[in-house]
Amino acid sequence: MSDAEKPQLSGYDVIQSYLKTLDGSPGVYRMLDGESRVLYVGKARNLRARVSNYARPSGHSPRIARMIDNTVSMMFLTTKTETEALLLEQNLIKQLKPKFNVLLRDDKSFPNILVTNTHDYPQIKKHRGAKKEKGAYYGPFASAGAVNRTLNQLQRVFLLRDCTNSQFESRTRPCLQYQIKRCSAPCVGKISAEEYRQTVEDAQKFLAGKTTGIQTRLAAEMTAASEEMEFERAAALRDRIKALTQVQTTQGINPKGVSEADVIGLHMSDGQACVQVFFIRSGQNWGNHDYYPRVGDDVEPAEVLEAFIGQFYDQRDPPRQLILSHEIENPDLMAAALATKIDRKVELLVPQRGEKAELVDGALRNARESLARKMAESATQTKLLKGLAEAFDLPKVPDRIEVYDNSHIQGAFAVGAMVVAGQEGMMKSQYRKFNIRGDDLTPGDDFGMMKEVLMRRFKRLIKEDPERREGNWPDLLLIDGGAGQVSAVREIMREYGVEDIPMIGIAKGEDRDAGKEEFYRTGRPVMALRHNDPVLYFIQRMRDEAHRFAIGTHRAKRAKSVGATPLDDVPGVGAARKRALLAHFGSAKAVARANLHDLKAVEGVSGALADTIYAYFHEKG
Repeated sequence: MSDAEKPQLSGYDVIQSYLKTLDGSPGVYRMLDGESRVLYVGKARNLRARVSNYARPSGHSPRIARMIDNTVSMMFLTTKTETEALLLEQNLIKQLKPKFNVLLRDDKSFPNILVTNTHDYPQIKKHRGAKKEKGAYYGPFASAGAVNRTLNQLQRVFLLRDCTNSQFESRTRPCLQYQIKRCSAPCVGKISAEEYRQTVEDAQKFLAGKTTGIQTRLAAEMTAASEEMEFERAAALRDRIKALTQVQTTQGINPKGVSEADVIGLHMSDGQACVQVFFIRSGQNWGNHDYYPRVGDDVEPAEVLEAFIGQFYDQRDPPRQLILSHEIENPDLMAAALATKIDRKVELLVPQRGEKAELVDGALRNARESLARKMAESATQTKLLKGLAEAFDLPKVPDRIEVYDNSHIQGAFAVGAMVVAGQEGMMKSQYRKFNIRGDDLTPGDDFGMMKEVLMRRFKRLIKEDPERREGNWPDLLLIDGGAGQVSAVREIMREYGVEDIPMIGIAKGEDRDAGKEEFYRTGRPVMALRHNDPVLYFIQRMRDEAHRFAIGTHRAKRAKSVGATPLDDVPGVGAARKRALLAHFGSAKAVARANLHDLKAVEGVSGALADTIYAYFHEKG
């Protein structure tokens, strides 16, 4: 009997066949479908006992029954402990994104506040990413907005600088921050190093929640300044005391009995879930963030919350306490796994009364309201996507729409931009920018720029996901342009064998008025939508978002290049030496042509640095 004629085993039989090879070790198991796609990743204290549960033909929820039915093979990996199995399980879920697991979809990093310690006058600034720069970090904050609000408060109270070291060194007079009383202008000696150091210490105490005594000391300093008839200093201290009082007043919502915790509230409705996380650090509320994990209709809150916690803290350090709205399935195991990551105890609490319960109630209220808003927006978005599919006769309702635009000034600083829309609105984490590289492009060649962008996009998609399984392939392309743009893009799509993806060009139409857009498609007549059609407004919003993103990217690229010279890349040449070189020679080009003797004659340029500069331009040439 050939393989094609053999009766296909049921999922239960497939799972049953693995039992004889398993023992009671802890570990992780994977269920795979007929195309070797991972359906589910799970952990077990005892692999044989856990897997045997799936071999029973009844007693499963509809979701688990579907998963078992689709299972064609399994994979196993044993671990030394169940804690290791839990950590590995969450890591694999994030990597593989299995269809039947609860999945945390938004996994961005959170910003911190950094107070540097490598300068006599430390800088305070927002920081995101790896903590490589030396200094004291405070966070995480729930959003850039939460960081900016706190930074603004700190600048009003403590007058710390936020400029870069190069900006600091190049100042000859106070900047606007000093004029609006947000900085003490240490760059031009408006404050002594000792006084500035004291304000830095006060700011760090504030961020650490140790505010007792700061206001008392400032009041004493104000009184002393007044008695010594230093009225300007006394007035400045008075303003700082007033600002600190306002900050403390607005922070009345901060918990008194919770120093360091994440408050996590889960609300579920109609097969969807929202998790609200409030960040409490140093006794202060540093903002909240909402998440919408992928769940099924028959998933219990305990499973959702445990999966969320495991994935959320996979790449983050947990606080000392997690204050939860629901019990999770394995609280002791999760606490042990989190403690392993940071080498100290992590406590999981589900409070029933008191201040912690009130914090959970606040998180639950936010989760409930956020999910209601999202579901309403999702219903509207679904209706618009259906309308778009009907208006343009698309083969299916698109899950992912990619919108492209270019921005440049007569070909200079050219960039391409891609924004993405889907069932959940604009998907900002999926936006991409493209620095136009084509040296053979004619300046201002919009067709050539668009072709380069699409060529790079499809080349990457084909390399990363040739089978179109990951959900990163577009169901529809929207191009800013008319027949010429559509033709240029179609040529690229034909070259890469992706002509099956629908593509529409959006041209401004008569008088370039919004509302009179014309839509171009290959092999179809030009069409328009009625001026009050919701689908037209939807397309306009997507096009305008692509244009906004392209313009912003272009401006950032242009701004970065302003003032840039080849000297910026020479090792050892900072702002002060760059100024000295330009003042001596008149231009970067003259510096590049200068001989070694002339370079050594520049004030502040040592013989070794002169050798470095000469070698840099000599080798470049």
